[in-house]
Amino acid sequence: MRAVTSCALLFCAALAAASQGCGYRLAGRADLMPRSIESVAIPAFRNSTYRYRLSERMPAAIAEEFISRTRYRVVPKPEEADAVLEGAITQFNAYPSVFDPTTNRASIVQASLMLDVTLRERATGKVLFSRSRWEFRERYEISIDQKAYFDESDAALERLSRDVARTLVSGILEDF
Repeated sequence: MRAVTSCALLFCAALAAASQGCGYRLAGRADLMPRSIESVAIPAFRNSTYRYRLSERMPAAIAEEFISRTRYRVVPKPEEADAVLEGAITQFNAYPSVFDPTTNRASIVQASLMLDVTLRERATGKVLFSRSRWEFRERYEISIDQKAYFDESDAALERLSRDVARTLVSGILEDF
């Protein structure tokens, strides 16, 4: 009888431990935002750089990421939203990082972007998420053959925008 009771207790303890899990969870699955937030507005970012389309690309990519990964509605007007995500692109640099040894021309460019973002609850003004001087980088190739030249910078900025969106939405959801 005592052996049966010990086995039953051991089984119950193992079952309880298994139900507690190991503490790990999948990244991008948490949602630490207040339940009162149901909609988010993402207006065009301020842009202090010479890359003129970045201020529209970033919010568009972030809106797509919010729509595809979260329960939040993205609304066009800040006054209609429960939370407003404001951003500023403070710095953009693109510089050659690899040179072709034969022609001595740049073959790879490193693009670097500095971003400030703040997510505020509209009703109270409470800051829900904020990052300053957040840096993102993207490399892209340049054709060294002038006849076959294709400007890869626009595609690189699209990739950079998607990377910013993924990282930002994960940061907001998981409060990193």
